[in-house]
Formats: sequence, C-alpha cells, structure tokens
Amino acid sequence: METTVDELAARVRRVLAGSADAVPRILLGLCGAPGSGKSTLAAALVERLGAGTAVIVPMDGFHLATDLIRGTPLAERRGAIDTFDPGSYLSLLRRLRARDEDVVYAPSFRRGLEEPIAASIAVPRGVPVVITEGNYLLADAPVWRELRGELDAVWFVDTPDAVRLPRLIGRHVSFGRDAADAAAFARGSDQANADLIDRTRERADLILRLAD
Repeated sequence: METTVDELAARVRRVLAGSADAVPRILLGLCGAPGSGKSTLAAALVERLGAGTAVIVPMDGFHLATDLIRGTPLAERRGAIDTFDPGSYLSLLRRLRARDEDVVYAPSFRRGLEEPIAASIAVPRGVPVVITEGNYLLADAPVWRELRGELDAVWFVDTPDAVRLPRLIGRHVSFGRDAADAAAFARGSDQANADLIDRTRERADLILRLAD
C-alpha cells in the first residue's frame, strides 16, 4: 500500500490508544532491503511520535565486529545474514518486551567507523514505542525466525530498485568507497542480501511504499 509517514504514525497512535495495558509498549519492526529507507522512516516516525514516546533500536548494532571477521570470507560479505549476532538481538528484544529493568541499554551502529557501539542507546521502561529496523526481521532461519514472535508488528518497506540502488551506492561513497567499488558492492553482495530479504516480504503485517 502507498502511504505517508503521518498515516503510519497515526496507525501507531491508534494501537497505543487501544491497548489494555496501563503502560503500553509496542515493539514495531521495519524490514526491507539495503537502501530501502528503513532508517529514514524510523527517524521520521520518532519525530512524529515524539522522542519521549518512541526510540529506535537498530538491528545493525548486532553486526559482528570488523576485527572478528577480518581475514575471513565474511569480511567480503559484511551485511549478509551470517555477519550478525541474532542470538544477542533476540535476547535484547525479549528484555525490551519484559520491561523488568528501569533502563535497557542497546547497541547502535556507527557509520564511518562501520562498527557496533555497545550500550549507546537508552530505552527507559516508560517509553511506549520501540522501533527496531533491519534487513532480516522476517528471515526464516535458525534464531532469526524467533524474532517475529517478539515483535507486535513488522512493516516491510518496499522501495523500487530505481530509487534504492542509487541511494545505496551514494551511501557507500559517502562512507569512503570509490564509485566503482560502491556500485560493485551494491549490485553484488548487497543485491544478494536484497533478494533474500525480498523473499520474506509475505511474512510482514504491512507492505508499504512511501508516497513521494
């Protein structure tokens, strides 16, 4: 469906308003291929909902560290499903759902460094909306398939390749790759990941395309 950020924010507010919990919490997943606009949409939703209402916890915080994969085949495929730590991600989602702690600290991913940064995002108990965005939220693979049960909803961000690929190549260039290498990576390893991700879309609660 074609929609807008305002319409999606209103959808989240309706779910909160309809919750039977005295202090509700929604775990919302945003899934899509590299360059589809997941991070941009997540940030826009937080802006609409308010910083005290929503916080972003990115799947990218669970990248394996560069030092760990350096010199292995994984280094050339960073961003593939087997270059993440899904067990730790699953554990974090369960902690966020349980709300047994005053604050849960989550990792982020620092572009430029291209490294996960531990305990860099604070999620206080009272924040009602946790938005987690990443490529493989709907993957049907060991451990990964358990993520879906911890999320109240997963929205798949469907972006045409004619928009997504130039955006993705530009992002790679902005973080230090030359143009040829950026294009090769986007059309090679990134595209293989995108193809896998696209096959998971039917597991989403909503397949959305943002209106221009």
